[in-house]
Amino acid sequence: MPKKPDWLQIPYSDSKNSELMAELLKEHKLNTVCIEADCPNRRECFSEKTATFMILGTNCTRNCNFCNVKSGAPFPVDDKEPERVAAAVKDLSLKYVVITSVTRDDLPDGGAAHFSNVLKAIHKTAPGTLVEVLIPDLTSLGILTEKPPAVISHNIETVESLYAAVRPDAGYDRSLNVLRNIKKLDPAMVTKSGIMLGLGESRDEVLKTFDDLLDSCCDVLTIGQYLSPGRHHYRVREYIKPYIFDEYGDIARKKGFRFVASGPFVRSSYKAGMAWDMIQ
Repeated sequence: MPKKPDWLQIPYSDSKNSELMAELLKEHKLNTVCIEADCPNRRECFSEKTATFMILGTNCTRNCNFCNVKSGAPFPVDDKEPERVAAAVKDLSLKYVVITSVTRDDLPDGGAAHFSNVLKAIHKTAPGTLVEVLIPDLTSLGILTEKPPAVISHNIETVESLYAAVRPDAGYDRSLNVLRNIKKLDPAMVTKSGIMLGLGESRDEVLKTFDDLLDSCCDVLTIGQYLSPGRHHYRVREYIKPYIFDEYGDIARKKGFRFVASGPFVRSSYKAGMAWDMIQ
């Protein structure tokens, strides 16, 4: 694995808001992808009183080689979780919140009914809050869109040639079809996806992925550096220089994405509220 460059070193920082956020999550017995996936931006986001809530437990039914979320037997669906998430959103006075989940292949609808219940609870408890959902590839869109969120996101993650090594239980075309089917159900819905770089992809493959996402009616794109969570995970092949992220961002905008965030520390939910504001 190549040595991590200076531009990927994050200085430690903390704040009262970060401590408050951690206490609130513990109080409401909630999980965040920020912590479970070991996101490098979690302190910054916590300090701004924002987070991506992860519902349906902390055990994923898949075992993707790039991800730090635990794989194992799934937890029973917690019927009280929607109210706890909504209470936390209200307590934090959040204007924009992202809801994601572990993949639940054990559930017939992929967890869509639970997503829908979380959306309804937030809309009832905090009606002024905009909600983005980041969904797995088998989540039933018919149930999910009964109470539409502001944005529906599904990450492509990597280029097609690396799926067998990086996402062996997923499918490149399946993920593209998730985005395509969202637009079929609701042409006005804002759709979003994200891709990681540094896994061994070529420039041509990255640009083809941009085109495939646009052909699937994707509106918003995030581009970030893959950081291996540990020695048992897929290893980093390359640390992409910041100026290359800038170039990819410019190319993606010119190709037609409505909003693009591109940089070493960009993650799918990073500055999500800002993206929404920019495309309105």
